[in-house]
Amino acid sequence: MGLVVQKYGGSSVADAEGIKRVAKRIVDAKKNGNQVVVVVSAMGDTTDELIDLAEQVSPIPAGREFDMLLTAGERISMALLAMAIKNLGHEAQSFTGSQAGVITDSVHNKARIIDVTPGRIRTALDEGNIAIVAGFQGVSQDKKDITTLGRGGSDTTAVALAAALDAEVCEIYTDVDGVFTADPRVVKKARKIDWISFEDMLELAASGSKVLLHRCVEYARRYNIPIHVRSSFSGLRGTWVSNEPQGDQKVEHAIISGVAHDVSEAKITVVGVPDKPGEAAAIFRTIANAEINIDMVVQNVSAASTGLTDISFTLPKAEGRKAIDALERNRGSIGFESLRYDDQIAKISLVGAGMKTNPGVTAGFFEALSDAGVNIELISTSEIRISVVTRADDVIEAVRAVHTAFGLDSDSDEAVVYGGTGR
Repeated sequence: MGLVVQKYGGSSVADAEGIKRVAKRIVDAKKNGNQVVVVVSAMGDTTDELIDLAEQVSPIPAGREFDMLLTAGERISMALLAMAIKNLGHEAQSFTGSQAGVITDSVHNKARIIDVTPGRIRTALDEGNIAIVAGFQGVSQDKKDITTLGRGGSDTTAVALAAALDAEVCEIYTDVDGVFTADPRVVKKARKIDWISFEDMLELAASGSKVLLHRCVEYARRYNIPIHVRSSFSGLRGTWVSNEPQGDQKVEHAIISGVAHDVSEAKITVVGVPDKPGEAAAIFRTIANAEINIDMVVQNVSAASTGLTDISFTLPKAEGRKAIDALERNRGSIGFESLRYDDQIAKISLVGAGMKTNPGVTAGFFEALSDAGVNIELISTSEIRISVVTRADDVIEAVRAVHTAFGLDSDSDEAVVYGGTGR
């Protein structure tokens, strides 16, 4: 008997019919001789609706109460799913993140998992039950407050539980048939990938691919937990994410794994920074103290006549106002002239481990963008990734052009997004 952790996204449990369909799939896994732990997200757009409601009541909700509100969505899903499983003749117990032993730090709205102590989950499994866990949430180690892990945090909950329970696999069920070479909502001819390495998947997730959360893949790589990304709307084999291909899979290592894009970032340019040691450190220490993560960074060559330079960086659009306020408060100590804020940008990334040993990839990437008439504002590279920032209006055309230029288009039918969201 193996132990399987399954995670179902909001589109999979969006309504009563979806919940009953998921319950049947879970029971089938149990009948196949597996111990089954299930992690669920909130139903459909419940989390977005709760956020809208909070903003109507308070423009800046208190972190602790905001987390208390948002975790309600997952608790609804877990209880309903447990009821549906019991109707099929199997015993199921539902657990909040706290009851499941998900211990986090004290940062509200984007907490990080410190430890998982799944004693109650093990007891439920030993008694022959199916365990249903509310994703996206935990309890702080010091104050015992309810915390949330940030958007998409149910993926991280699932992998963390899989690691703590020594599961054979963590199955991430969504509304697409796996990981594709591009977002199938944007590129209809995107091709499903049968197997992808943790390394490549990390880069795709960090670059905007929404099928898996970056922190989830990072956790899985650290504890070597194979992930199987598949659709809850079909019985098709999905995409395996692991160190090595699973079972009898024979995978030819492609030069390019895929093209990802992200429209959730903004760009801040700090204008007129004195070009001397310590200035960049002061800027990014200010951002770090505000608990904001940054992505791409570019510094211009300083003007010889003034000794001043400009520093640009990208960050989550949702953190833009907070970053501007933090920099303005420290303008005197840093010594810059002004700030420019731009939230009409998009990031496009080409990812593939084969890029390291294949010359011409970079040239081909920029030629494809040029042929599509797309202007580039920032560039960032790693051994297996090239990322550029463009205008948001150009992103769809740019992604399609690059996808076609590198021969990633599928010769078969168009990719299907069953639930319409890609998650």
